[in-house]
Amino acid sequence: MFNPNVVVKNIVTQSGVANVVTLIARLLLAYIFLVAGWGKIVGYAGTVGYMESMGVPGALLPLVILVEFGGGLALLFGFQTRFASLGLGIFSILTAFIFHGGPDDAINFMKNFAMAGGFFMLMLYGAGRISLDHLIEKQ
Repeated sequence: MFNPNVVVKNIVTQSGVANVVTLIARLLLAYIFLVAGWGKIVGYAGTVGYMESMGVPGALLPLVILVEFGGGLALLFGFQTRFASLGLGIFSILTAFIFHGGPDDAINFMKNFAMAGGFFMLMLYGAGRISLDHLIEKQ
């Protein structure tokens, strides 16, 4: 009996394919945080104002930038990926409730939860072979 799930599994579990798919997954997850973190750097004052309007102290912005931009870079290079994924997963859930909890922003709320799921999977399975983590851990 034809089972498309098994067909896909047989393709993506081949070593070379799995390595490339894991790299692509990391890059896709990193992209939004690199863009968002950079936006906060170049629009610092506006971001402080937005955070404060949502009841979050603007003094936390450097930490937010570190998590977003720093975490994005960590994913991009596959460095400390499990730790970065844990932090970004928790960050995604917290920001869903703080900034996207209203009924008019349900899409972004769900997006944050979906990203958290991806981060927790990445935390579980690691960065893959095309990463700094792999180079460091094989020594």
